[in-house]
Amino acid sequence: MKPILLQGHERSITQIKYNREGDLLFSVAKDTVANVWYSVNGERLGTYNGHTGAVWCVDCDWDTKNVLTGSADNSCRLWDCETGKQLALLNTNSAVRTCGFDFSGNIIMFSTDKQMGYQCYLNFFDLRDPQQIEDNQPYLSIPCNDAKITSAVWGPLGEFVNAGHENGEINQFSAKSGEILKKAKEHSRQINDIQTSVDLTMFISASKDNTAKLFDSTSLEHIKTFKTERPVNSAAISPIMDHVHSGIQQTYTDLYSCACSRFFHAAYEEEFGRVKGHFGPINCVAFHPDGKSYSSGGEDGYVRIHYFDPQYFDFELEA
Repeated sequence: MKPILLQGHERSITQIKYNREGDLLFSVAKDTVANVWYSVNGERLGTYNGHTGAVWCVDCDWDTKNVLTGSADNSCRLWDCETGKQLALLNTNSAVRTCGFDFSGNIIMFSTDKQMGYQCYLNFFDLRDPQQIEDNQPYLSIPCNDAKITSAVWGPLGEFVNAGHENGEINQFSAKSGEILKKAKEHSRQINDIQTSVDLTMFISASKDNTAKLFDSTSLEHIKTFKTERPVNSAAISPIMDHVHSGIQQTYTDLYSCACSRFFHAAYEEEFGRVKGHFGPINCVAFHPDGKSYSSGGEDGYVRIHYFDPQYFDFELEA
């Protein structure tokens, strides 16, 4: 099936994210705009306007009520998903690199860059306390002195956050005390992306050391390694297939040719497929929650929605 091409950004895509049901796809880019699309046909539903710098990250809560974005304009913003109205503005001293809702949708976290003489911080806000938002004071702020956070995701039950750093480390931060619960150093270079499995029990990290690695979310035990010849910009775990057909998706980049999405067997670590499409590097990938399609965002400013051929599934696709 021919992929659906989404043309709503003027500069390179930085992150894409499906909501829990998968009917909506959110995309952000370096052009200050956050877009939301109908994933079934690629129609643009609307935009979230307000940022004045590149938007690095986006997340949506479990009931698709609120949207969170972080930008290089030194702000993290909370939006009403349906109306596009800005609900909260959280100002920071440096660019917001990664952000996310916990499973309840009540707690948000975001990290800031280490730049302009300011340290990298991992901040936590409780949306149930309007005073925190009004005063712009998080209930917990964790300094990261050694290396800045480049990607972070919530763990199960919202008890901790797993953060990847520019030196290849993965740290597990408590969302209550701020202490480092566990550490892992399996990558030798910067971690570009971290994405969780659908049940939050595992996550996969993509790194500049030409590998993507699968970890246990709670223990940070290293489970599998998926090797390529180029730096890996993004990686995602299929929500339904844990064997040959679509276990792990990886992306490698080549500035002077079409980039490739690569598919690996989750257990045997063997590559079994490649999909071309974007001109230039692919910056981010995401599986649809039903596992029957995936999206990719590229340096070319386009988002592509690819549907898997029905013959590769051992069950019938819904009409």
